[in-house]
Amino acid sequence: MARTRVVIMGAAGRDFHNFNCLYRSEDRYEVVAFTATQIPNIEGRTYPTELAGPLYPDGIPILPEEELEDLIRRESVELVLFSYSDVSHQYVMEKASRVMAAGAHFAVASAERTMLRSSKPVIAVCAVRTGVGKSQTTRYVSRILKKLGKKVVAVRHPMPYGDLARQACQRFATYEDLDRHECTIEEREEYEPHIDNGFVVYAGVDYERILREAEQEADIILWDGGNNDTSFYRPDLQITLVDPHRAGDELTYFPGYTNLLLADLLIVNKVQTAPPDQVEQAVANCKRHNPRAKVIQCASVITVEQPELIEGKHALVVEDGPTLTHGGMRYGAGWFAAKNARAASIVDARPYAVGSIKETYEKYPNAAAILPAMGYGATQIKELEETINATPADVVVEGTPIDLSRIIKVDKPIANVVYELEELAPGVIESMVTKLVPPADGQS
Repeated sequence: MARTRVVIMGAAGRDFHNFNCLYRSEDRYEVVAFTATQIPNIEGRTYPTELAGPLYPDGIPILPEEELEDLIRRESVELVLFSYSDVSHQYVMEKASRVMAAGAHFAVASAERTMLRSSKPVIAVCAVRTGVGKSQTTRYVSRILKKLGKKVVAVRHPMPYGDLARQACQRFATYEDLDRHECTIEEREEYEPHIDNGFVVYAGVDYERILREAEQEADIILWDGGNNDTSFYRPDLQITLVDPHRAGDELTYFPGYTNLLLADLLIVNKVQTAPPDQVEQAVANCKRHNPRAKVIQCASVITVEQPELIEGKHALVVEDGPTLTHGGMRYGAGWFAAKNARAASIVDARPYAVGSIKETYEKYPNAAAILPAMGYGATQIKELEETINATPADVVVEGTPIDLSRIIKVDKPIANVVYELEELAPGVIESMVTKLVPPADGQS
């Protein structure tokens, strides 16, 4: 019987996981290519045979999504599987229409059927959009588990932008591990906070292997979701974050709405900075569309370590990159911190942007007021450094979760911004976690 020819549309993450779960050992299908988008410079690689398995002795090519229609026709593709996230329902159906017009079936994968089962309890922290506060929530849950005497291992959503075979299973416990694995800024933004809190974090490509490694040293697995994707592991408790700054998106983004429907606990976050009517709208949507879930409100408490560096000064605000790019936000914690610390002005970096940073502004005009911390590779990190140093500002307000001075040389003082989750009605998260994972002997 002829094998069904498949293309997987992706962005170096969910696409590889879907292949591993659904196609790697399935000889009824032949995946002829992955297509790549969202992340700079990830096409033109090959998913290597070490990861693809014996059905793919030459590996699988990764091609630009722009070639999709030609690829479908050239390779007689019968099925296209959409496998990336944080996009609108409208966007998904536009892609479906292109695929159907080119002559192939269009599909998305089941969340449940791509969730691996763990021998340890799993708590998943997911979201309806990028930039809503997953990382601070993951840290909050980690501290609860630590207080309960549990050994926690966080597993982070994939960001494999380098050598895929080498990145199959990565373990991070120190800053030296970040350097050894040549992590991008985006990776560091997600891994460093775990390391700072004394926790081990895993990531990579082969999430079955990652899970089995993590289980060897964990009492509980904490899935640290990314890009509003669904969990790769079947959770015993799913927490989903909702952003009232983008009220309504929880119902209209893929697969964020799926995360809303799957949640046991829905957190409407950042309520202290969002308009009250949008908070009310987000809460009402959560209760109406997932009435079985507990719904709570939280604040994202923003503090600056050295506010005196900002007051009365002209500030360049640097924010988490994905929040501003496919997350679509116009500002983040750094912007609020600069305003609260009474900066004289927020400096526009666009006239001074170089290379791919300039291209990022052209592609994402919503980021005009601030500088996204783009750093997918050495060249882009250097361009970010050049842009910061060329911008005529007195101070850099760093709204990213990392210390950029570890990886770039900045000719201005840096005011670091810290943001942490705070429950408006304390104790709900801890009670739900404790119900799943009772305290160890001698702990409370």
